[in-house]
Amino acid sequence: MASRVDDVMRLCCELLGHKKFQVTAKNSFKGAGTIGGAALVGGLVAGPVGVAVGGLVGGVLGSWFTWGKFKPLPQILKELTPAQKQKLYNDILAVIGNLRWTDAAHLIALVMANETLKQKVTTAIINYVSKELSA
Repeated sequence: MASRVDDVMRLCCELLGHKKFQVTAKNSFKGAGTIGGAALVGGLVAGPVGVAVGGLVGGVLGSWFTWGKFKPLPQILKELTPAQKQKLYNDILAVIGNLRWTDAAHLIALVMANETLKQKVTTAIINYVSKELSA
């Protein structure tokens, strides 16, 4: 059974690797808050020019605060616990139904060949990440 889970995990990583998804979640709010706060302070101190300078300084600081905090989604999936992998496997199995495959390469080929199935599996992965991982 573990190899079936591994097959589905490889499928998920393959699908998401083509899309270049990154998990942003909470770090985006931290960066945006820094930019907004700096622009506000700059505006209060120096008016319209201060807003521009504050926004620029806030943008640099926001980027620095969140540097390295964004991970590619395939990396997140590889770091899931066995229980989380099993839950994702069950979610994907509900989408692909009784599709038969021999190994991960065969499963990937079957899903990639069917655009509708590919979209459904991608949607299931994104829903899982959104709900279960709050990302």
